Amino acid sequence: MTTLTTTVSGPHTGQPVFLAGTPLDQARAAMVLLHGRGAPAQDILGLATEFDAAGFVFIAPQAAGLTWYPHNFLDPIASNEPWLSSALAVIDEMLTYLEKAGIALERTMLLGFSQGACLSLEYVARHAQRYGGVAGLSGGLIGPDETPREARGSLAGTPVFLGCSEVDFYIPKERVQFSAQVLQKLGGEVTTRLYPRMGHTVNQDEISFVNSMMNAVR
Repeated sequence: MTTLTTTVSGPHTGQPVFLAGTPLDQARAAMVLLHGRGAPAQDILGLATEFDAAGFVFIAPQAAGLTWYPHNFLDPIASNEPWLSSALAVIDEMLTYLEKAGIALERTMLLGFSQGACLSLEYVARHAQRYGGVAGLSGGLIGPDETPREARGSLAGTPVFLGCSEVDFYIPKERVQFSAQVLQKLGGEVTTRLYPRMGHTVNQDEISFVNSMMNAVR
């Protein structure tokens, strides 16, 4: 497994980044995986073993202290700074790294779980452009309901998948639905699935849907 380190400013500088799957110089597509609070990057990278990985390089950065930002994702944005801005810069750095390696955004997917899902969705809402796909598993956009959200750019038909339990202790289903509306207005082709009686986890239906997204990118 190849490792890099982040060079962004702020709390997440110098953190490890792990690569797996198809070697970067042979890959046709990429997926950036963002772990949840308290979990190492290898944890979310292990999810890649559930996918049909042919042609994909997987890249998983790790947060400082295993936490992308310290407080609840629905708290005021300022309360999670400077960690949040540093975390968003990590995604920027990963996408730039992949582009320099010849993998365009249109063939790059973002997938996050829990805190990593919140981070990935917030990133694409702030940087609306055409991606290979976006999967937010048990997550939603960051900030209180009244957070200003100016539409900038367009997701231009990017497939977006939001999957979550209807009764998730950490992620209110209303925030998942709100996030879907925002990303749809930004031009995303959004699919939302809320699962009854599911815990804070990833299920087989979500894995199957992400596989179908990957097949469309290859």
